[in-house]
Amino acid sequence: MKVAILASGNGTNFEELARHFQAGDLPGELVLLFCNHPDAPVMARAKRLGVPAVSFTVKSCGSKEEYEKKLLAVLKEYRVDFIALAGYLRVVGPTILTEYDHRIVNLHPAWLPEYPGLHSIERAFNDHRPRTGVTVHYIDAALDAGPIIAQCHVPIRKDDTLTSLEKRVHATEHQLYPLALREALLAATEKEF
Repeated sequence: MKVAILASGNGTNFEELARHFQAGDLPGELVLLFCNHPDAPVMARAKRLGVPAVSFTVKSCGSKEEYEKKLLAVLKEYRVDFIALAGYLRVVGPTILTEYDHRIVNLHPAWLPEYPGLHSIERAFNDHRPRTGVTVHYIDAALDAGPIIAQCHVPIRKDDTLTSLEKRVHATEHQLYPLALREALLAATEKEF
């Protein structure tokens, strides 16, 4: 099973997953990082870890449709079987969804279905909720609404700041995502063979 990770920014979750692949803790082979921001820090992480990386923007392609066609061509070039989103801040469109039906997972920093979309941690914090969470799910055409693979609650403490809460949510992501991705990859492998 050849796996691509799609990311947009800093890349801490990408690095965590890459280390698990390199240690043999995750089934399959990490063959590609794709980033839609050529200057994002995740590109340097991929280089340091020896993971092939490709990057281009929607703007450079002229439209979202052309961007997705070009991305699909890259995924096919690397013979990608499965996609993990790790801070990929774009909605995946029908070109990719159709080709990778039930083979794309996403990490979301909230207890879905609460707080889909952007700024989930901040919104939960500002709403003074007793807890938030982390969700790993398959993606579909709806925003952050595909079938859930795994979830973990993260308490919001009375003395939390947004920064302290973000740190705990990210630490939880680093623990949950490799476990949930392993489960999804094993399920996909069983379907393939």
